[in-house]
Amino acid sequence: MAELESWQTLSDRINSVSPSATLAVDGKAKALKAAGVDVIGFGAGEPNFPTPDYIVDVAAAACRDPKNHRYTPTAGLPELREAIAEKTLRDSGYEVAPSQVVVTNGGKQAVFETFQVLINDGDEVIIPAPFWTSYTEVVKLAGGKPVEVFSGSDQNFTPTVAQLEAARTERTKAIVLNSPSNPTGAVWPEETVRAIGEWAVANHLWVISDEIYEHLNYDGARTTYVGAVVPEVRDQLIVLNGVAKTYAMTGWRVGWSIAPEPVAKVIAKLSGHMTSNVANVSQRAALAAVAGPLDEVHVMREAFDKRRRAIVAALNAIPGVDCPTPTGAFYAFPNVEALLGKPLGPNGSVAATSSDLAALLLDEAHIAAVPGEAFGAPGYLRFSYALADDQLAEGMKRFQDWVAA
Repeated sequence: MAELESWQTLSDRINSVSPSATLAVDGKAKALKAAGVDVIGFGAGEPNFPTPDYIVDVAAAACRDPKNHRYTPTAGLPELREAIAEKTLRDSGYEVAPSQVVVTNGGKQAVFETFQVLINDGDEVIIPAPFWTSYTEVVKLAGGKPVEVFSGSDQNFTPTVAQLEAARTERTKAIVLNSPSNPTGAVWPEETVRAIGEWAVANHLWVISDEIYEHLNYDGARTTYVGAVVPEVRDQLIVLNGVAKTYAMTGWRVGWSIAPEPVAKVIAKLSGHMTSNVANVSQRAALAAVAGPLDEVHVMREAFDKRRRAIVAALNAIPGVDCPTPTGAFYAFPNVEALLGKPLGPNGSVAATSSDLAALLLDEAHIAAVPGEAFGAPGYLRFSYALADDQLAEGMKRFQDWVAA
């Protein structure tokens, strides 16, 4: 049947949630490609590199080992949890116990479960904007209220403690940190991360730190780990991470959370009712990734850096587009407000919003970008530059030619 009958009501909670805008754009782009349209996708945050061979080789061997054909502990393979704890010490600079680690089916499950175990109905979560599109929706699914705090390109997309304090109420339960940032590519300064961590400690707030882009920094920027610079926050800190972005492993679906042990136990309890353990072959691959060297990661980062400089230059060459230079992740986040409300393209189409502009770019120029509305930032577009160099160049040419026409 085309539609549900009146008695077939769905939950208010699911009806309050918006679809993933990034996946929607990627899905439409792929549908157009399937129909024979030559679309260049800047939508999905997915490295175009293959997973490094040494990781794939481990996974291939794991497929033939019968021990990987069975259930394993819900919280993850013990050796993987230990490797993640060791990786945290290596990269973040502070110790966590393997018992604090819960391995999840991708980073999204770690995000979802974190808010499910922390949030009661009506609890508020401060989410600095621009933000990754799913943060607000998983808070809603937990019965909470997302509270957006916007900081634009004039602040390098970095909030101040004064802004966060102005948003805090007696119902505030947590704050989300994401640096390097999706969608902006901003890397928050150490003094900002430290100040926010100290503010959270003083106000008894949970800190959810999404560190999935930790190894993607440029121009001398460095990821600051709140658990390292504010040790006293660790008892109220949940770190979210995974192998997807760092090791080009989006399809392997391995993420994790690191939490105080009592919280990790209840996250694992929730996983037990949702998914049980992550696929064992994927866990073996993730073990090879996190326990191995970062040489391949550095090679990919150099390629991203080249693309970063190319896309920023190309975007800023388009009249009406103002693109700050990101220093992390693999996204460019230009302001396109000057393109709104005026005839564009060969058809003289007019975009009233950045969402309209993204739709026109897809339909007329055949390039896919995600509108800023999805990230709490109307007037911006997000371009992922995690695609091949020739595709990036052709996509930017299409954007330039379309505006010029």
